[in-house]
Amino acid sequence: MVSLPAIAGPPNRGPAAAMAQDAAETAPNADDAEAGADGTAARRQWMAVLARASRPTLDRGLAAVAQRRNLPAYQAVRPPETGLVAVEGRTGGTGARFILGELVVTRCSVAVSDRLGVAYVAGRDRQRAELAALCDALLQDPDWHGDVNRHIVEPEAARLAAERATAARRTAATKVDFTTLVRGS
Repeated sequence: MVSLPAIAGPPNRGPAAAMAQDAAETAPNADDAEAGADGTAARRQWMAVLARASRPTLDRGLAAVAQRRNLPAYQAVRPPETGLVAVEGRTGGTGARFILGELVVTRCSVAVSDRLGVAYVAGRDRQRAELAALCDALLQDPDWHGDVNRHIVEPEAARLAAERATAARRTAATKVDFTTLVRGS
């Protein structure tokens, strides 16, 4: 397990303050404007990978990064907290929306110098959410981006792609091809 620098967090806030904080976190800032659409797309991709990464994967990756240099201190902007989100589906994939169910998620926001890292992960693993948020903040910093990308994001993205390919092969093996035979000529 990675030894992380100590963090300090704000006191608990009510739901209205938390929603206002979420709005402030997702609002565009000067860094986003400089990064342009490519920076936003890249962040979306690495956040998707971090959200699916296991805690041991994040621990090992950060430990590998920490072997080269000390991880920076960070502060919890929003300590890890667990809640429910509604999962929506669509009839036939494109039709009317319906509530499929609820999913337990844990969210966390951390600040590393002037970078804000945010993570939402499925489940109740608070440490995993904190590690994913730290990785997000480090990936936004050009000095840390290469190391974190090389040790965490790229290997995990490759593992996820292999997992999807295996599932696709298994699904394709069960495909039935129905053809209509024409009688007579």
